[in-house]
Amino acid sequence: MCVLCGQDFVGRLHWTDRHVTDRALAAGPASDPGEHQRDRRRDRAHRVALLNGVLPHYGLKVEDWSGSKYLLRDRKGRSELVQDLGALWPAAQRLSGRVPDPLDAALLESLEGGR
Repeated sequence: MCVLCGQDFVGRLHWTDRHVTDRALAAGPASDPGEHQRDRRRDRAHRVALLNGVLPHYGLKVEDWSGSKYLLRDRKGRSELVQDLGALWPAAQRLSGRVPDPLDAALLESLEGGR
């Protein structure tokens, strides 16, 4: 943990990243570690794209931060650096002032319209 800003910079593996690591371990010691990193970054980019389909409904946007965290921003310029998707939704609630509801009719309608 950084003594200046309090951020936890030690990587913890969230379950959303777990399947890529499991796949790399199953491939064995002769597998290419670069391929594991490419798969992991590709999955994170896909998650960010999916999140940015939902979060604008709450006035938010997310970016991958160096492949280890997510940077969540609102339209007022406020931001939060979060470790994983488990920490992203409470941060989204703090920044937007609304509880993200996956069953919100307006959200579902906007997602249907985006297809």
